[in-house]
Amino acid sequence: MEATAEPVRDIAIPLEAGLVARARKGDTRAFERLYRSHVGRIHAVCLRLTRNHAQAEEFTQEAFIKAWMSLPRFRGDSGFGTWLHRIAVNCALAHFRSASRAPEAPAHVEEEVFTEEPGTMLDLESAIAQLPDGAREVFVLHDVEGYKHEEIAELAGIAPGTSKAQLHRARQLLRTRLTT
Repeated sequence: MEATAEPVRDIAIPLEAGLVARARKGDTRAFERLYRSHVGRIHAVCLRLTRNHAQAEEFTQEAFIKAWMSLPRFRGDSGFGTWLHRIAVNCALAHFRSASRAPEAPAHVEEEVFTEEPGTMLDLESAIAQLPDGAREVFVLHDVEGYKHEEIAELAGIAPGTSKAQLHRARQLLRTRLTT
């Protein structure tokens, strides 16, 4: 009889559902485990949207606080990680909309990274960080995080056509930066 390994995702989904159920009942240790398994991805999207480590940390914490407080209303229509991700994106975008200000300039943006070999690419993260705010937000949400233009429009308070135009602009700017 041959033993086959079960895919990790098949194990992770019931485990996460159990943690969510326990956290909904007030189990802070279960929520801490959820936090530890998702904090990296949530912080990464916040950092890409803000280009600022302090703001990214603030929005990450705000997202987890909102998630903890909203757990009783979490229906489970999507995965916990998807739901948490949307909360984080909403935190960042709501801040920029309500404050009517662009993200603060990053404390330090990496300079373009070249090696001595011709045709090497720049550091993509650095190139994304240097995009104009609207183009960067749409690029991150669409091409990195997988949102559709209609979802981005709703999140960012813009028209779907504006989202498409910003994505086109971001791709052109990145193509130019990465090939020069």
